[in-house]
Amino acid sequence: MLLNSFLLLGGITPIWARASLEIENKSLFPLKTGAGDTPYSTLAAHTIGKMGLTVINRGQFGTGFFEGDVRDPVTGVIAPSCVYPYPGQTHYLFTGAFWLGAVVGRDTLVSLGADGWLFVEEMWPDPYPKGDIERHSISDPDDTLAISEQDFIAIYTDTVTRPQYVGADPLDNRTHVPLNMEITQRSYAWSYDYADDFVLFDYSIKNIGRRTLNRVYMGFYVDGDAGSIDKVWDEAQDDICGFRRTVPSPLGCGYTDTINIAWIADNNGINESSNEECPGTNKSPKSTTGMMVIRTPSDSLKYSFNWWISNGNSALDFGPRQIGNPDDPFRDFGGFLGTPMGDRNKYYIMRHEEFDYDQLFTGRDNTADGWLPRPPQALDFADGYDTRYLLSFGPFDIYPGEILPISFAYVGGENFFSDCEAFEDFDQAFPELYYATFNFQELGQNAIWASWIYDNPGVDTDGNGDSGDVRLCVYDSVYVESLGVYIPTDFDRFFYRGDGVPDFRGAAPPPPPELWMIDPYPSGDTVRAMTYPVINEFNHGEVTVQWYGYRSENTIDYFSNQKDFEGYRVYLSLTNQPKDYVILASYDREDFNKYIYIANRNTWDLFDPPFTSDSLKILYGDSFNPYDHNRDNPLFWLDSSFYFLPQDWNQASVTDTFQIHKVYPDQPYPSTLNHDTAAVYYPDELTEYGYFKYYMYQFKVRNLLPSRKYYFSVTAFDYGSPTSKLASLETPVNQNFIAEFPQNQNSVVNAEGLKVVVYPNPYRGDVDYLGVGFEGLDNPQLSEERQHRIHFTNIPNKCIIRIFTIDGDLVRQIDHDCPMDWPRCNHAEWDLITRNTQAAVSGIYYYSVESASGTQIGKFVIIM
Repeated sequence: MLLNSFLLLGGITPIWARASLEIENKSLFPLKTGAGDTPYSTLAAHTIGKMGLTVINRGQFGTGFFEGDVRDPVTGVIAPSCVYPYPGQTHYLFTGAFWLGAVVGRDTLVSLGADGWLFVEEMWPDPYPKGDIERHSISDPDDTLAISEQDFIAIYTDTVTRPQYVGADPLDNRTHVPLNMEITQRSYAWSYDYADDFVLFDYSIKNIGRRTLNRVYMGFYVDGDAGSIDKVWDEAQDDICGFRRTVPSPLGCGYTDTINIAWIADNNGINESSNEECPGTNKSPKSTTGMMVIRTPSDSLKYSFNWWISNGNSALDFGPRQIGNPDDPFRDFGGFLGTPMGDRNKYYIMRHEEFDYDQLFTGRDNTADGWLPRPPQALDFADGYDTRYLLSFGPFDIYPGEILPISFAYVGGENFFSDCEAFEDFDQAFPELYYATFNFQELGQNAIWASWIYDNPGVDTDGNGDSGDVRLCVYDSVYVESLGVYIPTDFDRFFYRGDGVPDFRGAAPPPPPELWMIDPYPSGDTVRAMTYPVINEFNHGEVTVQWYGYRSENTIDYFSNQKDFEGYRVYLSLTNQPKDYVILASYDREDFNKYIYIANRNTWDLFDPPFTSDSLKILYGDSFNPYDHNRDNPLFWLDSSFYFLPQDWNQASVTDTFQIHKVYPDQPYPSTLNHDTAAVYYPDELTEYGYFKYYMYQFKVRNLLPSRKYYFSVTAFDYGSPTSKLASLETPVNQNFIAEFPQNQNSVVNAEGLKVVVYPNPYRGDVDYLGVGFEGLDNPQLSEERQHRIHFTNIPNKCIIRIFTIDGDLVRQIDHDCPMDWPRCNHAEWDLITRNTQAAVSGIYYYSVESASGTQIGKFVIIM
């Protein structure tokens, strides 16, 4: 099974696959010499997974050098530089930047996303709109260009030379000299459990100049600053970093996986600036983040890992440096041991093929290994400082018009500090003891998954018969004397590395129900969801959520090549934050996992997807009941033993109206799954709007407060891959949602002539309306004076609300216009801001609601 091949046991060594190089016809592209009059500098925030990371369209990730308001211009959320896990209280990145260096003629040139010390920035986008960041998502079924749930594509060049943007090289005493490179930066993020701890980056580096770039080196610069989000500056002074080459394979069999990841973390996982003590708080930086290169243009490159501490005092500016020899003499950085200032020094550090020892080892004598003697401040450096690192590789040549691909991952790992008090015994002479307390397993496993998503093991992407590299997990073998070797007789075979051709795909849950705003003419092949609010005879709010499950139940999984749909869940929240959603109801198919006893291993293993009750009866007889055969009472059948466990909860009833149920419970399975064919030959199987009745579901949410806005979400989930230890995958709860007040719909208001209701009345400034859900939940980032709300309900779908002082002066006008009975169309809000953008004051106010059916007048009181 293909999914099993991809997700089978064991780890993966990141591959350095040779990628094909693309050379365009030189006559088809112009030489670009500038990025326009005003480069459009903007950002986009990856917030869909646990790695909250911001990318910027000038060769940077992280917000450290971004000027102005750091909000995502599309979503409006505050952009996390790198918050992990997101959303959370811990921060792990000041800035990251792309470096590119080459020899051009007789000159050595380097172009930087950011310098990190002298604040040099030499990569800029075009003016708006061409320079804007492009966005895509597989959550949009019509987006055929999407790779992940959150794709960002930015294009920028190093061709801007105006000093107000790029500054000058103080060491070489010259303004920026461009390499004439265009970089297309693509970044991908997912919300799935196995892929939400990293962001994948894929770069295309294009030579848009007329000269060949020789001996090109590329690097990724990272300045971490690990700490709580409100203590970043203080906590930046105690970072540690290093390079981790391997971790034990997460699923055993004695294998070791190569991850080659540069990492940075707090020195002990505690915020000393906040006087924290073990075990810390939710603001304690107990995780680590790291950078790993996944793809380069060549499979035989030189790599360097360098870290340093930048300081205006040369005695405190430090980085590990080799002593040097006649063939490789020591290079002076202008009196500084750490910070490589100027193009030539930056190029030198990228090309030098030097792997620094980890920062913890600074206090030990490393001269026997060719390093300079430890500095006087060695212990101060070793136990944490404001550290940054550079991971670089090369060389290769880039000819005019040539495009080189680069892929890397920015990865997080939780629970890095396994012993909260271990740092108290840190000994610079024996740093191995403290180093051994670090937990690299979660970082390593997430790095392995990043490699798998980039290049799926077991998937022959280019169709050449190669599906990647295989490992054997041997449980038993026999010695063949004539051959002088052991031959495995009992083993598992699994792919641990892909075929070298990028996939950028992972296992995904079924498509989710999509938001349906009560569209009377929906397309028949799209999953939809809708809500119907009412107030019952007891003055309780009720909302009936209804959706169409055609796509969720019939989409074939990319890896298993099967329909792996398992069920639906309905959620409720007072906000649209994922952590605030609570599950109300769940439906899943009745199916069972079949565990088979392997005698020579004395284990019970899974080899198949879940079986339905009907399929088990075909195998074992009409009277077979899988509930009768658990592990304590297995089924003995022929020469095998089995037992069965339900997959999920087997809440498969579709007739109980207090649970998730079908709108047409007696409707049989469709005669055809083609909507057009069904419309001609089986019209009775469709609703009046062209939906298959069989896939119509609903759930009624009862006992709601009419005065509150609720968020309703319907998710779809699959059965995962039990044989591969991959848990069930579910669509994010806030990916599709409907916000609704459980109040009367416009049609009910019009038919019954209901009166407008205003609440709270009076509005009191000393009442915590945030706590009772009347305001502030939608956007808690707003200032307090912008969170106030007075609500109007029982209003027509088209009306004008005017608010007046007691003297008749117009304070505010609200134009309410939405389709009849759409969610929230029966409701309007005033934020207590006047038409002159001033805050409303205490007093008595009149309102009028004018519509085609007449005008209603009332009053309310504000006490501030």
